Amino acid sequence: MKDQVILVDNDDQEVGKAEKMAVHEKGLLHRAFSVLVFNSKGELLLQQRAKSKYHCGGLWTNTCCSHPRPGETILKAARRRLFEEMGIRCELEEIFSFSYRIEFPNGLTENEFDHVLIGKSDDQPKPDPKEVEQWRWVGLKALRTEIRKNPEIYTYWFKILIEKLPEKFT
Repeated sequence: MKDQVILVDNDDQEVGKAEKMAVHEKGLLHRAFSVLVFNSKGELLLQQRAKSKYHCGGLWTNTCCSHPRPGETILKAARRRLFEEMGIRCELEEIFSFSYRIEFPNGLTENEFDHVLIGKSDDQPKPDPKEVEQWRWVGLKALRTEIRKNPEIYTYWFKILIEKLPEKFT
């Protein structure tokens, strides 16, 4: 069975489910999550998406992101994908959510209600090479400077969530 995602309305109320690629081809609003993992130095773990990803391959982004499966909570899905993508297990807490829509040159559209979760870990990442090209830890001040200088090397949603990140988490 192909991957399914949860379709939602503008208030994140579930309205159905559909096959992931069809949702991205049609630009339907669906539930997603983005995970930010910080170490004890306050640095954020970034990943460079694998070049083979269906969109945004090779761009830098947050620690991990994905979609919950139908019937799966955001928290359970985020923990699962954090381990699958980065080989890290840690406690996560949802801190805010936002919606965004972006059309990509390859004809796909991300139209997501994105839940942002935060965690802390000093574990050494063990990323899945099918998901992650490379990774690095970076301080938020340096990261914001990098994003201003080279916005084209970061994913669209990551630039939004970094701007929305509450001050108490920075």
